[in-house]
Amino acid sequence: MNSSEREPVESETPEQLGDPTAPQDSVAPEEAPQRSVARSASIVSIAVMFSRVLGLVRETVFARFFGAGFLYDAFVVAFKIPNILRDLFAEGALSAAFVKVFTDYQVRKSEIEAWRLAALIFNVLAVVMSVITIIGILLAPYIVPLLARGFPPEKAALAVTLTQIMFPFILLVALAALAMGVLNTKGKFGIPASASTAFNIASIIFGLGFAYWLSGGSWEMSFDKNALPSEAAQWAITGMAIGTLIGGGAQLLIQVPSLYKVGFRFSPILSFVDPGVKRVMRLMGPAIIGTSAVQVKVLVDVFVVSGIEGGQSWLSFAFRFMQFPIGVFGVAIGTAAIPALSRLASEENIAKFRTTLSDAMKLVFLLTVPAACGLVVLGTPIISLIYEGGRFTSFDTNMTAWALAAYSIGLAGYAAIKVLSPSFYALDDAKTPMYVSIASVLVHAPASFGLMYLLSGVGVTPERPNGFGHVGVALATSTVALVNFFALTLLMRRKIGRLNGRDIAGSFVKIVLAAAVMSAVCYFGYHYLAGYFPVKSFFVRLIEAFVPIGLGGLTFLVMAKLLKVGEIEQVVNAVRRKLASR
Repeated sequence: MNSSEREPVESETPEQLGDPTAPQDSVAPEEAPQRSVARSASIVSIAVMFSRVLGLVRETVFARFFGAGFLYDAFVVAFKIPNILRDLFAEGALSAAFVKVFTDYQVRKSEIEAWRLAALIFNVLAVVMSVITIIGILLAPYIVPLLARGFPPEKAALAVTLTQIMFPFILLVALAALAMGVLNTKGKFGIPASASTAFNIASIIFGLGFAYWLSGGSWEMSFDKNALPSEAAQWAITGMAIGTLIGGGAQLLIQVPSLYKVGFRFSPILSFVDPGVKRVMRLMGPAIIGTSAVQVKVLVDVFVVSGIEGGQSWLSFAFRFMQFPIGVFGVAIGTAAIPALSRLASEENIAKFRTTLSDAMKLVFLLTVPAACGLVVLGTPIISLIYEGGRFTSFDTNMTAWALAAYSIGLAGYAAIKVLSPSFYALDDAKTPMYVSIASVLVHAPASFGLMYLLSGVGVTPERPNGFGHVGVALATSTVALVNFFALTLLMRRKIGRLNGRDIAGSFVKIVLAAAVMSAVCYFGYHYLAGYFPVKSFFVRLIEAFVPIGLGGLTFLVMAKLLKVGEIEQVVNAVRRKLASR
C-alpha cells in the first residue's frame, strides 16, 4: 500500500507515523494517520503472514509426528499455562500500557526521559517475570492436575514435566513483547513482527533435533488415542518442549540489534516507585484484570475439554488456522494503529482519532469476513492438505474442521477487538476493556459448559463417544468474542461522541454480500472437484484446496469492486499509482 514515491515505513520517523501535520507527499494532512496505519499494517501483515505459515508448519510437525491425542493433548495443556501468563503480564497488559506512557514521554518530555523509562520497565519486567517463573515451576505439580482433571495419571504427569520445562518461556517472550512495543513506537514494524517467525523456525529445528536425540533416533506410536505412548515417544515430545523454550529466546534476540539501532541502551537501574513505572503499572492494573478474565475463559475451555480424548488437540489445531487471519489482519492493523492512535490521543485530536479508528475497523472487516467464510466452507480440504497424514487421520481432519467452523463465526469480532481494546488504552482508559472482559466471563463459562454438554449428545458414535462436544466450546468462544466486540463498540462510541457508524455499517454490508457470493463459488467448486477426483493423493488435495481458494478470492475482488467497497478502491488506486510510476 506504499505510494510510488515513499520509502517503506521502516525508514519513517515517529513524527511521520503519528503526526497528522507531517509531510505525506500529496496526501491531505487529515488523511496522513490512516495512510500511515495502512502502510504500517501492510508491513506487519507480510511479516506476520510468514510467521503464521511457519506456525502452520510447526503444527503440521506435531500433527504428523504426534497426532491428536495423548502426547499433543499433554503438550497443549502444558504450554497453555505459561502462554496465558505471557498474555496476562506481557503482550496484553504491558504492551498497551507501555506504548501509551512511552509515547507521552516522547511528546511531552524528552527522548532521554523516554529511554530511561524503557530501561526501568525492562529491568522491572525481568525481575517480576523471573519470580513468577520460579513460582510456576514449583507449583506446576499442583496446578496442572487441576486443569487436566480428565487426564489419566500418566498423561497428567507428562503435562506437569512439560509445563516445568516451558515455564521460562514467559520471561523470554515478555521481554520480547516489551522490545516490540519500543520498536513500534519508534516506527519500526518489520523486525518486531518477524520475531514470531524466529520463534517458529527455532522451535521447529531445535524441537525436532532434541526430539530425535532424546528419543534415541525414533519413536513408535499407536493410532489408539487411549493407548499409553512409549517412553521414546514421551522423550520426543519433551524435546519439542525444549525447542519451544529456545524459540522464545530467539524471539527476543532477533530484536536486540534493532533496539540498539533506535537508541535503547541497557542500564542497571531498578525502581518500582519511579513515576513513569508507577503510571505504567496503574494502566496495567485494570488491563491485567481484564486480560485475566480472558485467560479465565481459556482455562475454562481447558477444564471443559480435558475429558474428551483428542479434544485439546482438535481445538488447538483449529485455532491455529484462526490465528492466521487474526494475526495477519487483526493484530497487524492493531499493532500499526496503536502508536498513531496514542499520539493523536496525546495531542487531543479526537476527530482524527475517530477517523483513524473507524478506517482501521473497516479494514479489519474487509480482510476477516471473507477469511471467516472461506474457513467455514473450505476447512476440510485445507486441514486435510496441511495436517492429514502420519498420526493425523481423516477422522481428526473432520473433528478439527467442525471446530474451525465454530471458531470462524467469531473471527471478525475477535480481530476487531485487537483494534478496539488498545484504543481505550490510548485514551488513558484501561477500566472499560477490563469491565467488558470480566462481564464476558459470565457469558462464557455457562456457554462453554452448556454448549459442550448439548453438542456432546450430537453425532455420537463408537469412534466419537463425546459427539461434537469440543465444537460447543469453540462456539462459546465465538459467541463471547462477538459480545465483547459489540460492547466495546458501543462504549467507544459513547466515549468519543460517535464512531462513523453508518460508514462502517455500509462498508460491512457490502463486504458480507461479496463474501456470500464468494462462499457459494468456493462451496460448489470444492464439491465438484471432490466428486471428480475419487482418489485423494497429495496433489489432488492440493487442487481441492487451492483451486476453490483462487476462484473465491477472485470472486470476492470482483464483487467488492462492483459493490464499490471503498477500501478495495483504495487498494486498486494504490496499485495503479505504483504501476504508473514505473
